[in-house]
Amino acid sequence: MPIPLSTKEDDDEYASSTTKALLPFDTDYSSTQKPSSRSTVLIISLVLATCIALFAAIAFGFLFFTVPDSSTSSSIASSTSTNIEYSRSLTKLKHPVVLLISSDGFRFGYQYKTDVPSINRLIQNGTEAELGLIPVFPTLTFPNHYSIVTGLYPAYHGIINNYFTDPETGDRFSMASHEPKWWLGEPLWETVVNQGLKASTYFWPGSEVHKGSWNCPKDYCMFYNESVPFEERVDTVLKYFDLPASEIPSFMTLYFEDPDHQGHKVGPDDPQITEAIVEVDKLIGRLILGLEQRGVFEDVNIILLGDHGMVGTCDRKLIFLDDLAKWIEIPKEWVQSYSPLLAIRPPPGYSSKDVVAKMNEGLKSGNVENGQYLTVYLKEELPSRLHYSSSYRIPPIIGLIAEGFKVEQKRSKRQECGGAHGYDNAFFSMRTIFFAHGPRFGRGCKVPSFENIQIYNLVTTILGIQGASNNGSVSFPQGVLLPSH
Repeated sequence: MPIPLSTKEDDDEYASSTTKALLPFDTDYSSTQKPSSRSTVLIISLVLATCIALFAAIAFGFLFFTVPDSSTSSSIASSTSTNIEYSRSLTKLKHPVVLLISSDGFRFGYQYKTDVPSINRLIQNGTEAELGLIPVFPTLTFPNHYSIVTGLYPAYHGIINNYFTDPETGDRFSMASHEPKWWLGEPLWETVVNQGLKASTYFWPGSEVHKGSWNCPKDYCMFYNESVPFEERVDTVLKYFDLPASEIPSFMTLYFEDPDHQGHKVGPDDPQITEAIVEVDKLIGRLILGLEQRGVFEDVNIILLGDHGMVGTCDRKLIFLDDLAKWIEIPKEWVQSYSPLLAIRPPPGYSSKDVVAKMNEGLKSGNVENGQYLTVYLKEELPSRLHYSSSYRIPPIIGLIAEGFKVEQKRSKRQECGGAHGYDNAFFSMRTIFFAHGPRFGRGCKVPSFENIQIYNLVTTILGIQGASNNGSVSFPQGVLLPSH
């Protein structure tokens, strides 16, 4: 229906009734009583000024009563400084014990892939390298495991690679070489025995070598056999705690090949890695349960770590030495290792300096596929942070390869993807883990990342023994361990 138009009288009447409806009851508010605009502004100003003053008073009172003066602050600091946490006393064991566990190829970050309740128990109630443990260069299994137990860089402990040739004798080192001549330095099991204590090793690289006072005693030194189930390894270590108190080894090692085994096959991001991490966590849970059943879990200093990380590789990330033929030919007989550490030893009569110059000229020319991802050095000109020059065993020419790339002699039709390690230890993908739990480690503590050569001094400090000279810092343990009583 059409809406009738209002007249002026209707509008005035509607306005008058609306105004009255908005006023308090019993208010006779005639047009002559309306305040002027100047009065309105004055009232609003007074209200705003009152609010500001009230707010300022509240803020001042808050600051006055909550911020302590300098004397109060100093007294709080004084009382806090005296509240130092000390190492916890042993409840059942009669002497300190360190159990060093290696999970090969456990890249830092794997612990976030899935639920790992047992590992998290160590982390939450122990000490963690917050951004991982830094391996030594090259980030390979044998050099790093031996650095962990000697506190020495590979150039000083002699295991410069998983495989290499002694240039003076022509002898070839492999991971099955147990002659003492290869293994320099003093590993922890030898140090412990030198101090009159007992040690046991389960599959740690170098532990089978008869060296110094260590003769790899029966039942305390296991010869490597990868077919031994992981659960059996854990149970063997647990049995040491069933011995009389004086017979329990002060230092023990335990080694698992996983998740390195899976990482090489499928790379670091495959579901198989997650499955392997779950299995490692179950092994740690089995260990913890066994220690708890024996009443010694809180007495044992457990250090769970890895030797290196892992990065994905694929055959599209290849560099071929034969592509350098226009500048210089590199025969395969010169090459001691291709990837991920290129090591070249030219025969007598060739200048290593000239070889390096010609190789880099070709690699930087833009005419060698992926050439920009390889840089070749004389070993003495490598970055000093790598500590990889002070050994005659290290070949004179070393090539640093970009993360995830590989060097091969010649082209092939092979197409495969997987994982690798051994690269520059500055790559974050090469980092591994450090989780420690026990009476000498604070609960829920985070420490900055550090190189694994510091582990040696950490262990000798816990055991209260004198260690051999090494590349680690003697003061390092003070920043990680709780002070003893």
